[in-house]
Amino acid sequence: MNCLILAAGLGTRLREVSESKPLTPVAGVPLIEHVVRRAASAGVTRFVVVTGHEADRLERFLSGLSESLGLPIVFARAQDWTKPNGYSVLDGSALIEGDYLLSMSDHLFDPAIARALASGAPPEDLILAVDSKVSSELIDLDDATKVAVSPSGAIDRIGKELDRYNAIDTGLFMAGPGLAKAIRAEIDAGGVGSLSAGVQRLARADRARTMDIGAARWIDVDDARMLALAERVAASETLTAS
Repeated sequence: MNCLILAAGLGTRLREVSESKPLTPVAGVPLIEHVVRRAASAGVTRFVVVTGHEADRLERFLSGLSESLGLPIVFARAQDWTKPNGYSVLDGSALIEGDYLLSMSDHLFDPAIARALASGAPPEDLILAVDSKVSSELIDLDDATKVAVSPSGAIDRIGKELDRYNAIDTGLFMAGPGLAKAIRAEIDAGGVGSLSAGVQRLARADRARTMDIGAARWIDVDDARMLALAERVAASETLTAS
């Protein structure tokens, strides 16, 4: 199974702590290494990482990690890493055939989430892991991407500015080729080209569904406050690299 990791952005809100968000250590382990190890434990056998900001440094680290883990990690340099993250999906998914696990480079997650996504029926287009525990202390609601999930589990609406929602986007997906096609269609229609916009396009066509993570935990390490929180919970087996 392939895993696409988006790691091209500047990481502005964490720049006071680290020049490279993916290489920022949590419990002594770089964020992106947490992601790789957790995904590998879910059955991923090949990684594609989209790089941009601090690309040379990140690629050197990941080359060493690839050698130590015995897992292939290949790179897709973002054509313009200042653009929305949907462009990174286009750059990275071009190196993948079929379905893939999609992850952000700055999310710590219980590997059980990735296992559940990987063990389910192959997605026609998209399955998003969502957290219905919207009041969790591990969620920064001001920055989180909100999701309105229908009773059937389909995505009705997704976005950071939703005023009515019942779940939070965890940043973990199982995606098929339809996701890149939807993002490209959004761009061609004059949209911004974000991942969420592509997901919303799929949702309008009833081609995007969700998987609730239940009691599992995750955290988006997006600023110094969330990094400090991640350090406090990283001793938990569900959030640390193995």
